Amino acid sequence: MQSNKLRKLLGASLFVVTAGAVAGYDQLAGLEHKLFPQHPQPVPAIVAPAAQDIEVVFAIDTTGSMGGLLEAAKEKVWSIATTMASSKPAPNIKMGLVAYRDRGDAYVTKVFDLNSDLDSVYAELMEFQAQGGGDGPESVNKALSDAVHQISWGQNSNAYRVVFLVGDAPAHMDYGNEAQYPQLVKQASARGILINTIRCGGDLKTGQQWQQIAALGQGSYFTVDQNGSALAINSPFDTKLAQLSAELDGTRLGYGDAASKAKAELKEAATSKLRSFSSAASQARRAAFNALDAGAKNLFGDKDLLVDISEGEVRLDEVAETQLPSAIAKLAPAERQAAVNEIASKRKQLQAEIQALSGKRDAYLAEQAAAAPAASSSLDYKILESVKEQTKDKGLVYDDVPRM
Repeated sequence: MQSNKLRKLLGASLFVVTAGAVAGYDQLAGLEHKLFPQHPQPVPAIVAPAAQDIEVVFAIDTTGSMGGLLEAAKEKVWSIATTMASSKPAPNIKMGLVAYRDRGDAYVTKVFDLNSDLDSVYAELMEFQAQGGGDGPESVNKALSDAVHQISWGQNSNAYRVVFLVGDAPAHMDYGNEAQYPQLVKQASARGILINTIRCGGDLKTGQQWQQIAALGQGSYFTVDQNGSALAINSPFDTKLAQLSAELDGTRLGYGDAASKAKAELKEAATSKLRSFSSAASQARRAAFNALDAGAKNLFGDKDLLVDISEGEVRLDEVAETQLPSAIAKLAPAERQAAVNEIASKRKQLQAEIQALSGKRDAYLAEQAAAAPAASSSLDYKILESVKEQTKDKGLVYDDVPRM
């Protein structure tokens, strides 16, 4: 009897010892695996760099003497945008405007906030007319204050934020109830906003102030002549590009709630305006911009049915009829998918044609610009040279030759 009890006790003891040894082995094995892994650890996925943000505000004197410069800006804003958009990786671009004159004129300032819809920015720029002024100094300080404090600058700490101050007259420094440019430039710098200055013409006092403003804010200063030193080169491809661009606009399919549709209608009105009143060369520059990855936001807006379907954001059969574009909503449900496919095919074909023709246009203009000694003194060339220099530490890489 006692021998049976002894055998059971010994058996239980051996079980406990064995179990403990197994557990200990498992723990040691786990520790060994951590210290000396037998299999390679998973390699982290390579994440593409996030698109950089570019936020640009043009603060432009719109008094009577600035007519030539304004016309140059209207012609070249798309080439400026296209060169900015041509960096690697493609950036997110927003532009804004501050028009300024002086007290006693029709207005002191007009502010158009930052917007990725460059069609709307351009439509606003087209409204700028050179009038008023004539008494020397202008409300430059008010323009700078609005550019720094009335614009909705983003929160990305690594964004390229810049104001281009463009004018031909110095600031009123005798308006005692407003902040002056030394203080305003300091406030801009604290928010990561560079201020570049472009003097039009040869006024000495303006040159002195503009150089000081740029120096205070680590910006660039340069001079152009009164008409912006614009290098106006048209290409034999401009008219066809303008036509293709208009056809591509026709493939937009804004959808969504009433607010989204209203926004799409405003964009269409801006696009219609620029097609009616801008030159074929300007429309060709816009087509080249829209053909780039960074131009898609401008071309298609915030909510485009084809874009959202292609990116898997929505299915056609899931969109309520009231939220569909009118051209699609009026069709029978069975016909809608075929219509969407047809528009998508047309869009793809137009984009390919525009890219090919834009390449030919670029080559033609590069050849013409190489023979034009004034190219390096033009408004757009100088703006883009400063952008290239100032964005080096932002991870943006540009070609040597600005788009024309």
